[in-house]
Amino acid sequence: PLSARPQPKMAGAGRAWRAGALLLPPAWRLRAPGRAFGTAAGLGGSGGGGRLMLGAAFALGGSAGLCLAARQRLREHSAAELPAGSLQLTLYQYKTCPFCSKVRAFLDYHGLPYEIVEVNPIMRREIKFSSYRKVPILLANAGSPLQLNDSSVIISAIKTYLISRRNSLEEIVSFYPPVKTVTEKGKEVLEYENKYWLMLDEKETKRVYPVKEVRVEEMKWRKWADDWLVHLISPNVYRTPKEALASFDYIVREGKFGTLEGLFAKYVGAVAMFFVSKRLKKRHQLRDDVREDLYEAVNEWVKAVGKNRLFMGGNQPNLADLAVYGVLRVMEGLEAFDDMMVHTNIQPWYQRMEEIIQK
Repeated sequence: PLSARPQPKMAGAGRAWRAGALLLPPAWRLRAPGRAFGTAAGLGGSGGGGRLMLGAAFALGGSAGLCLAARQRLREHSAAELPAGSLQLTLYQYKTCPFCSKVRAFLDYHGLPYEIVEVNPIMRREIKFSSYRKVPILLANAGSPLQLNDSSVIISAIKTYLISRRNSLEEIVSFYPPVKTVTEKGKEVLEYENKYWLMLDEKETKRVYPVKEVRVEEMKWRKWADDWLVHLISPNVYRTPKEALASFDYIVREGKFGTLEGLFAKYVGAVAMFFVSKRLKKRHQLRDDVREDLYEAVNEWVKAVGKNRLFMGGNQPNLADLAVYGVLRVMEGLEAFDDMMVHTNIQPWYQRMEEIIQK
């Protein structure tokens, strides 16, 4: 029951920057005077596995069970800032989880205050109240408490609620029922077949999506971010032992670990994820140089946005922009991120996203 959940800790306002910047900026930063990005990185993701070796590592990822995330410029809000009767939100997350990053980007862009509870990726005591053992979990109170699971469902449901007040949030969430499916390996998982849809009536749909193609495009690229882009992250950030250690160094610094847990996660996890990334590369049929797949995917996104639009959503980001940005920024501060900025055309769009979300 929701009343049994642990007392959330309040998150301070403002951006969370870790001290200690690189003495020399990477090449892509030199091309953007006045632009500063984070310099530490790590990984995170949905809960998975047990508490054995690599508990931290196997708590990462999403559909693949393993995903990287990196240093975030994180705006943490307090639900207490909301006026009485407003939507009150509590996000249970790993700070370095790409799926949590998607949700934060969405909430920040829409100016929705929220409270953050950082979850220990090994013990996960903070979410023991829930049978859903992954993050993000969003507890929402719009008159009655409600739990929302899955990053794309969270975003679609809250966006629908913001646009249309015809239905309660509870009614809207009921439009996204979980469906049990079985993977090729016989593992039972929950899927949300319609999670990329906004549940709007005809008038609301025309207002948000003036032409059908706009909606189709947004849904296509939101799904692409979950089904393809996110799978390129781990193989790239764990590409070498050095890169794997850099990722886990940030996890330990920024995640919620005990002393021994942190040491174990940093060194054992880094070694394990280096080898796991090789298996992921084979599973997703990536090239020997996984950077090439990352560059190709990012340039494919830039081409889809086009030269005549600031964002895929036009003058303002749409849900596809926020999803792609949320996934990509988890690499921020890592070698893979700097290489991406230098060797692709993503920088102008990425900077626009960064600036508009800050506003």
